[in-house]
Amino acid sequence: MGESDRESQASTRKRADARRNERSLLDAAGAAFLAAGVDVPVRDIAARAGVGVGTIYRHFPTRADLIVAVYRHQVEACAEAGPTLLATSDTPYAALARWIDLFVDFLVTKHGLAEALQSDDATFEALHAYFLDRLVPVCARLLDAAATAGEVRPDVAAYELMRGVGNLCIGAGRDPRYEARRLVGLLIAGLRRYP
Repeated sequence: MGESDRESQASTRKRADARRNERSLLDAAGAAFLAAGVDVPVRDIAARAGVGVGTIYRHFPTRADLIVAVYRHQVEACAEAGPTLLATSDTPYAALARWIDLFVDFLVTKHGLAEALQSDDATFEALHAYFLDRLVPVCARLLDAAATAGEVRPDVAAYELMRGVGNLCIGAGRDPRYEARRLVGLLIAGLRRYP
């Protein structure tokens, strides 16, 4: 193995480590946003991620940069989870229900992110389009699989379901008398077809 091959492998390992570290940082930021809102102090995010505050600012110079990165990261995680759940769940309906649960986690965080980004309508609109482009097809695939298996009604569109779940999640966490996840569970149960 020549010197350039070793340098190339070292560079590839560094890039992989950097991507893994960034994912860990974005996971920590997402968890912090979910627990305390998007105004959570950067030092709290750094503590969750096990890094210094400077590391966060080196990757994300502004809070808006961090918010956008967390949003995109969570969309990707939700999109990637769909096919994995479909392949590993006992039934397509179980995969759909588990994916909707992940989607609810995303939406609870997303509402705070959306409020924080409202000052930049163009950024928010671009992210919303990205969200729809990535997640509607995943939900459609899960719904189609469950409908083909005879587990859910075949007349529900992915966008319609996602919009309904989204509406149920508005304000989640602000009123202790309202449990969005329970109502989403009832909605998903209502999709079932019983013989």
